Amino acid sequence: MRTHSITPQEHARVTAAIQEAETATDGEIYCVVAHSSEGYFYPAAFTATIAMFIASLVAAFGLEQFWLAVRLPHFVAAQVLAAACIYALLWFVPALRIHLVPRRLRYQAAHANAMKQFLARNVHLTAARTGVLIFVSLAERYAEVVADTGIDEKVGQHVWDGVVRDLTAHASQNRLADGFVQAVSAVGAVLAEHFPKSPGNPNELDDHLVEI
Repeated sequence: MRTHSITPQEHARVTAAIQEAETATDGEIYCVVAHSSEGYFYPAAFTATIAMFIASLVAAFGLEQFWLAVRLPHFVAAQVLAAACIYALLWFVPALRIHLVPRRLRYQAAHANAMKQFLARNVHLTAARTGVLIFVSLAERYAEVVADTGIDEKVGQHVWDGVVRDLTAHASQNRLADGFVQAVSAVGAVLAEHFPKSPGNPNELDDHLVEI
């Protein structure tokens, strides 16, 4: 996935897709795209520090092989200077941080953000517990569909996994809006099958893509 801003026209397309999908179901669909789910300064700094110490030990042993000695104060000063430069680089160039963070940690942060958005956007407060969050975090290359309890009782996880695969495939080709439109349509079809539209059902959640 590539981090990029979504145009007003793309926002409008996703909104129209949500409104169209919800004409056939009592379920509610909410979409969120995050540019990043975490700052990652401290995890990246930790990884960089470990790498620096390993590199400095390798350099020290290498110098010993050539009978070259570095005085301890100079060695420590070089390490402190290197650490300061690394931390400054990570501080002023945030885009570098995520490349020093293990994938598992990135996915954990993105998943935690998805659950946070699910609660913060009140997707869990629909009357019939039929809210669905479609979430993408671009920096982590992560997508997730979070369904409320009323839906989980009837829809298996493999259904949402298929939606996520298609969504991430679109996003990897820099077609994020197309991915959201298709994901909304797929989720809407599932909701319409299990929770068809009933007369007088109110629209309980906003029909737009939230960009954070």
